[in-house]
Amino acid sequence: MQVDHHPSRPGRRRTLGLLAAGVAAGLPGIAPAQPPAEIRIGYQKYGTLTLLKGRGTLEKRLAAQNIAVKWTEFPAGPVLLEGLNVGSIDFGTVGEAPPIFAQAAGARLVYVGHEPASPSSEAIVVPKGSTLRSLADLRGKKIALNKGSNVHFLLVRALEKAGISWSQIQPIYLPPADARAAFERGSVDAWVIWDPFLAAAEQQLGARVLADGRGLVSNHQFYLAARSFAEGQPGMTRILLEEIARVDDWGRANLTEVIQILSVQTGLPRNVVELAARRYTYGVKKISPEVVREQQRIADAFHGLKLIPKPIVVAEALPAVSLAASL
Repeated sequence: MQVDHHPSRPGRRRTLGLLAAGVAAGLPGIAPAQPPAEIRIGYQKYGTLTLLKGRGTLEKRLAAQNIAVKWTEFPAGPVLLEGLNVGSIDFGTVGEAPPIFAQAAGARLVYVGHEPASPSSEAIVVPKGSTLRSLADLRGKKIALNKGSNVHFLLVRALEKAGISWSQIQPIYLPPADARAAFERGSVDAWVIWDPFLAAAEQQLGARVLADGRGLVSNHQFYLAARSFAEGQPGMTRILLEEIARVDDWGRANLTEVIQILSVQTGLPRNVVELAARRYTYGVKKISPEVVREQQRIADAFHGLKLIPKPIVVAEALPAVSLAASL
């Protein structure tokens, strides 16, 4: 994450005005819904939503409308989107792969925004004493990863680069905490993981990065909402995106404060949070045709490997109403 010492940009004020104009009318022919009594947000152990929670600015803004904010932490993106699909949360953030798996399973979710690419925030790591030195050395090895998370596609791309087929490795599907335990025990040869778990493995275990996402994947963080929420509550979705944009601007300019808040929120040591924070990127953007095409390539790759049961059209997971004219 680069520090921007000039966060106050005229374009931001214009952006927020356009964002408001883009959703003020709601869906054509449908009366605006009454504001909800509570907005339920799913977040993971790190990132912009964790920072937004720590700063409390969303709660302050919604207090005037007597709207509460309920935060629910999830260990990874796939389970977060399960929560979105069954109606336990309205909005959340995940990496590139989870919405593809969720859409293939019939989840009624929509993409509403994303953070810039952050390829160095996920990596394939090996124990510090490992003899593995290149991606080619992964052939035949046990590799831990969270099934359906962003790192799933990183591993797919890394194996392609090394000329290794998926059937030539032994994927061990484990959530982050269990994967770390297996990694520490030596039960797996490598681990594909994202920040801040990646930074913790590097700082606390001496894990060595075999390859990160640079040159392989973009690693976008996506903001998704239940379709019923995004299209039934466009005003609330707008407010969420506005507050994310503001905390993104603040975060770029205040790295020291970001580290402090995230350390408190995650319970991780400052040195771990700082390593992760320095390679994170902030700056929420609207979903562009280019990003949709990139997600479609990922979806097609997963279907080709029979990792999802049927082909999907990513564009079908876009909201029927435009939520942002510019970001």
